[in-house]
Amino acid sequence: MVSSEHGDGIGIKGVLVTDTKGKCLLASGMAEDVRIRAIISDSAWLKDAAERRFVPILLNNGQFVCLVSPYPAGYVVLISSPPADTVLQFVMRVDFAYDILNHILNDPYDAMTIVDESAKMAYISPVHEKFFGLEAGGGVGKNVRDVIENTRLHLTLKTGVAEVGQVQRMKGFDRIVSRYPIRHGKKVVGAIGRVMFKGPQQLEAMARKIRDLEGQIETYKSNASKNKDNGSVDVLDAIIGNSLAMRSVRDQIRKIAPLDIPVLIQGESGTGKELVAQALHHLSSRKDKRLVTVNAAALPASLVESELFGYEAGSFTGADRKGRAGKFEQADQGTIFLDEIGDMPLEVQTKLLRVLQDRMVERVGGDKPKRVDFRLCSATNRDLEAFVEQEKFRLDLFYRISPVCIHIPPLDERREDIPLLLNYFVSELASQYGRDVPEVEMKIADHLMDRSWPGNVRQLRHVVERAFVFAEGSKLTLANFEDGTGADYKAHAVHQGGSTSSSVQGRTLKDALEELELQLINDAVIRSKGNKKKAAEHLGVSRSYLYKKLDAS
Repeated sequence: MVSSEHGDGIGIKGVLVTDTKGKCLLASGMAEDVRIRAIISDSAWLKDAAERRFVPILLNNGQFVCLVSPYPAGYVVLISSPPADTVLQFVMRVDFAYDILNHILNDPYDAMTIVDESAKMAYISPVHEKFFGLEAGGGVGKNVRDVIENTRLHLTLKTGVAEVGQVQRMKGFDRIVSRYPIRHGKKVVGAIGRVMFKGPQQLEAMARKIRDLEGQIETYKSNASKNKDNGSVDVLDAIIGNSLAMRSVRDQIRKIAPLDIPVLIQGESGTGKELVAQALHHLSSRKDKRLVTVNAAALPASLVESELFGYEAGSFTGADRKGRAGKFEQADQGTIFLDEIGDMPLEVQTKLLRVLQDRMVERVGGDKPKRVDFRLCSATNRDLEAFVEQEKFRLDLFYRISPVCIHIPPLDERREDIPLLLNYFVSELASQYGRDVPEVEMKIADHLMDRSWPGNVRQLRHVVERAFVFAEGSKLTLANFEDGTGADYKAHAVHQGGSTSSSVQGRTLKDALEELELQLINDAVIRSKGNKKKAAEHLGVSRSYLYKKLDAS
């Protein structure tokens, strides 16, 4: 490491100019250090260093890399601190390190573009300059989007996530490219784009390898499906996202799932809390038993005992003649998932707490308590600690359900996951509707990443599904997401502080809300393929209310 005396940053630390015999003519910065001057004054060292160009200098209080370049009257030596131990090892062990760097920058079969943190081009390799018709250095300082067609380097800067092996069309040619963010410490300071394969022959060879691998994967899947049990599927694949936040969520699930401990899943509506509960169950030792889901907010106090604890035959009017097991009995040896527990009425919380403490249930109308063994998972979009202070949630129940908490971030905090979610939903919808997977225009992901998502992943899926349903041909275009998207984009305009469309301006709030409600109803009917029962369930309204609204329209 460089001593604090000389600074800890990466950059030029000193300059030294010598004559042909090594006599110092000019020294500045670290070059004034007598130890460095003693090394550099050796004419044999200078000659060898000039051939290698890059050479290390190791002192007891610092490590440096020197660029040595001859000029007619002697040598110029630039001294800098290495950016990492790897670079220092590379320079120390490879005598022709400079030649490797020169080859990488000038390789005619490996084009490279480098942008700074503001997406301005800092370097473009000669082969790329020729391809785009630029003079040497002609692209430097220009915004990368003004020079390179369909580039995504500006998004790599924004997300900090690498994109490897992506197809990019430039000047009528398809190229396979990779994009990597460059970090200094934790800050993204630039990005590099590289063309991995140049010609169609290489693309075809890669395609053949991919087809072979896909065939092998299908074989493995087929063999696995014959022998697998319910827990063998990697349920974590359903939790889409490569952001740091979502990788952290998956890591927490892997660590927590094997432990038989209650888990509280926190996150806004539409973030995918139920997927986390499913993963916790299927990766646990209880995976062979049932996962029973209960909407805690929908439990009326008058029926909570019969729903949760079950009832014996003839215990009340309308009861099943054979009796019925409650949710806790159904979850015996398995997992019970209490969704929306933050909205559970206080009187129901009291009854729930008793079961969690005693692990005993007694059916309504029965006199024989039964011990039940279950793992508890709960979920809420509420701030339960604030609810406890406001006496809306029992403190003792809060402690019972939350020894471990998993927080799922809202979509607005992990926008870099939107391209992955977009591709996942398109493939899923193609399978659902029996259609081929359409090509997705590259601009769509950029457009969706620039939006606000108060409804989170659920809202994103709704937007993608609507665009998919109304898309024509075999390609999803930006127009499918911009035209006729109804409530989603109107809500977005209001959220961003923009004005609403001219069709809404000047109208009463009641009229606008009625139009919005009708739009949502029509969308639900379309998604349900005309099944009004499913549409009503999706909207959370009764069928009679749905019919009334449809008749009025």
